[in-house]
Amino acid sequence: METTPFGRGLLHIRCRQLIVFVVLTAVILVSFSCMQSLLTVGRRFLTTMASEVDSKLFSMAFVTAPSEDVAKKLARGLVEGKLVACVNLIPKITSIYEWEGKIEESSEVLMMIKTRTSRVSDVAKYVRENHPYEVAEVISTSIEQGNPPYLEWLNKAVPES
Repeated sequence: METTPFGRGLLHIRCRQLIVFVVLTAVILVSFSCMQSLLTVGRRFLTTMASEVDSKLFSMAFVTAPSEDVAKKLARGLVEGKLVACVNLIPKITSIYEWEGKIEESSEVLMMIKTRTSRVSDVAKYVRENHPYEVAEVISTSIEQGNPPYLEWLNKAVPES
């Protein structure tokens, strides 16, 4: 069978079309695969943003206690009373301070307390009423950033005042 120049040209065009088709199909498949990944990431981001709680609604308070037993009792009362979400007890700190004209050194337990900013005054009141010290340390600072799921848990754990 003899091929004419026209027949070879047609065959050449069809080969090009087939190559272009295969390349475009590959590009579309890769794009679709990437798009699915982008959509998944986008959905996660939007879900996180939609449920994200403003971290500035929350504070950390710090209280020192003379012993682990006192710190546990205070912590349990704060959590049970829903004044705070969590209290971390950091044992064996050393505090050096001036008290009644003398330099003192005491072994204490540091309580790191997470709560709503609106509840810090309630926390301070509870500590003053239940702490053995004449002048109990209760200081706080706002939480600037945090893990969104943790902040969501904190938001649910401590009711608004």
